[in-house]
Amino acid sequence: MTEPLSPPTPPAKRDWLWHPALIVFVSNICIMVIELVAGRMVAPIIGVSLYTWTSIIGVILAGISVGNFLGGKLADRYASRQLLGGLFVLSGLGAISVLFTVEALSQSGLTFVPIKSLIVRMVLFISAIYFLPSLLLGLISPVVIKLSLNDLRATGNVIGRIYAASALGSIVGTFATGYFLISWIGTRAISLGVGVLLLTMGLLLGQWFKRRAPVAVLVLLLGLGAGALVAGSDSFARAMDSGCLVESNYFCIKVGHDTQNGKEYRVLSLDALVHSYNAVDDPADLRYSYEQVGAEIAQYVQGRDRTIEMLLIGGGGYTLPRYLQTAYPAARVDVAEIDPAVTGIAFGALGVPPNPQVRTFNEDARQFLVELDPGKRYNYIHGDAFNDFSVPYHLTTQEFNVLVRSHLTPGGIYLVNLIDGLDAPFARAYLRTLRATFKYVYFVPTNRAYLNLRANTMLALATDAPLNLETLRTLNGHDEISQFSAWVLSDAELDDWLSQGERFILTDDYVPADNLLTGVFEVKLALADKP
Repeated sequence: MTEPLSPPTPPAKRDWLWHPALIVFVSNICIMVIELVAGRMVAPIIGVSLYTWTSIIGVILAGISVGNFLGGKLADRYASRQLLGGLFVLSGLGAISVLFTVEALSQSGLTFVPIKSLIVRMVLFISAIYFLPSLLLGLISPVVIKLSLNDLRATGNVIGRIYAASALGSIVGTFATGYFLISWIGTRAISLGVGVLLLTMGLLLGQWFKRRAPVAVLVLLLGLGAGALVAGSDSFARAMDSGCLVESNYFCIKVGHDTQNGKEYRVLSLDALVHSYNAVDDPADLRYSYEQVGAEIAQYVQGRDRTIEMLLIGGGGYTLPRYLQTAYPAARVDVAEIDPAVTGIAFGALGVPPNPQVRTFNEDARQFLVELDPGKRYNYIHGDAFNDFSVPYHLTTQEFNVLVRSHLTPGGIYLVNLIDGLDAPFARAYLRTLRATFKYVYFVPTNRAYLNLRANTMLALATDAPLNLETLRTLNGHDEISQFSAWVLSDAELDDWLSQGERFILTDDYVPADNLLTGVFEVKLALADKP
């Protein structure tokens, strides 16, 4: 005979603060805010890549898992409102500690870990910053569940509500951070705000003011005094300084100034990459070799077609459009720049003059081309969206190349700058992919010793009509060979180079760009041995 269920345990006396679903809702908002902000906070140090986000997600999930395990043990032995309040206070301190840990590790980067493996160093670097805060937040939910279970017959209902509230908090934290908070107030203010919110929750939930009011008031005053001292310290000021002129939804944007040979430059940096040098009084001063080749191709197109209809993928500092405004005033340039903040900085802090011949579209380049009038054609498309830490995979595939080709005039040119290192596995795959779509593909390493360099800028040019190499060679007169001609590989050299290594093309289904660029990541993060 089945024994009857025991009568329900009388519910503990609750107050207006006790809403378990709301408590876990807030704690899970904080978890997701910390996770999403993590990618932006470490980007200026170690860049944004598949390795970065894999490490962040894995470390934070590991911290939450360990926290849930330990929280369950704490809940069975010591579950109380005081314990819950203390866990919120510790979680708040953990969230604030992120500010100081990131600042402390910003100079050493991954090199503080004496292990060569990129993956291990990345995981340990992220763990040093985010494992403990994640663990502390993971302690909360088991204690809330334990305090909420007054009637075993309603266990499923109680736990279901708490899990639903946890998931809803994660959703709200994700959307609020990704779509609004980062661009509104910046990553440092967000981390500090999360810490203050958790501390406040801890003080309210702990009920210390009810039971030991004098002691609680004294502790609160001491805490406020200590907080004021910390807030006024140089270390706190450094921790709160992201170094960014603007923190957008995509980049930490910085603008610096440099003077070389008596010439003043405005320098644009996006995360860890110095993207553009704009000479204040000389638009024709192009510092980077790929910009010089880009200008030569523009000159070639102008001479051949008597007009330039250009699409620039990735605006950055608008260095090339600024040059074209001066060199070819009739040139029409469309710029697909995904980040409106970058565009604003270019026309503001960098001093790029607005021009009706240059139109900006703040959207993803692939989406721009998908939505573009099928009859719209360019005679020159220049891809400048890749950098050494972040490669937009969807702009590297055969499917994207087909889309680009559909918007080129007959004989139109597609020039792309990229970066690769020893043996250049990504560049090989990318060039093979271009060959699957275009009839003529040229490879222009900006240093003929590229195979022995650990990181080097390279250019790929694709077209359906052969280039007039003699015209390109003598663009600057017969006495000065063009940069393009100085570096371009012959067909035989390119065929031989592409015959080596793994042979595959990049598709929307298979594009292991970050894996192919591991060597570049190691160099940029100062991990590789010196040659």
